[in-house]
Amino acid sequence: MTDVRLSFKEMCARFEVTPRTLRYYEYIELLDPEKDGRARYYGPREVARMTLILRGRRFGFSLEEIRQWLLLYGQKGTRAQLEDWVDQADRQLGELDRQLHELQATIADLRALRETAAVEITRLP
Repeated sequence: MTDVRLSFKEMCARFEVTPRTLRYYEYIELLDPEKDGRARYYGPREVARMTLILRGRRFGFSLEEIRQWLLLYGQKGTRAQLEDWVDQADRQLGELDRQLHELQATIADLRALRETAAVEITRLP
């Protein structure tokens, strides 16, 4: 992976993101591609960061949380970054568990209401 150098278009295609998304991630300093005139090139560091960004988004982290976590590596190193990650992951797991319970309750309510409506339909002329 040390020879990876993707163009802007290749980066969009590889990660299935829009050009607007990629430009925004650069604007908020999540990515810092090499620039050659107007062309942008993404090396192994940026590819790895993009992987982490998209994984973090999938897990429900905000872009600011992801940005702070990525900055921590440069400021304090791997140990501090991993310790922070464990704390953030614990908080997010708690939030996802809460959302899961809410969703399960909502699904149960909807099923019960649907069943009531289906029974009611059979009683109507």
